[in-house]
Amino acid sequence: MDATALKLLIDQNKFTCYFSFDKIKPENSSWRLTPKAASVGFIYRHIAEIQVLLGTFLGASTDVSNTTMGFSDTGQGADLEASRRLVDAGYEMLYSMADKHDSDWWLKTVETPFFGKIERLRMLGHILNHNAHHTGQISLTLARHEA
Repeated sequence: MDATALKLLIDQNKFTCYFSFDKIKPENSSWRLTPKAASVGFIYRHIAEIQVLLGTFLGASTDVSNTTMGFSDTGQGADLEASRRLVDAGYEMLYSMADKHDSDWWLKTVETPFFGKIERLRMLGHILNHNAHHTGQISLTLARHEA
């Protein structure tokens, strides 16, 4: 496992997610799949925050605060440009880590409150899966309202 392989995985996640991310606009960011579901903008903000916050388990530092995980949607996703910048910064963080660290580093464990001790590579996998999972929610919401 080298930086190229890791960056290819990150590339694919980014490529796949941006099919939906590029469709998020001010006029659809308040759409919800159901009346009780979070809005598109909130989910997008959640992806952005959590990508960066989970990066702290990989050694990244951030001043980003959690405003979405465990919180109700009260408009946290209204600033789409801030969310876009944060998503982009999250991907750049992951690319940088892929470049900086060798296979041995990625296979060492870190302690997390969610999963206990896991390898750093598994944390990267979780971040990418988390992005894709919530991007699917955005896609479903957009498709429901565009139909």
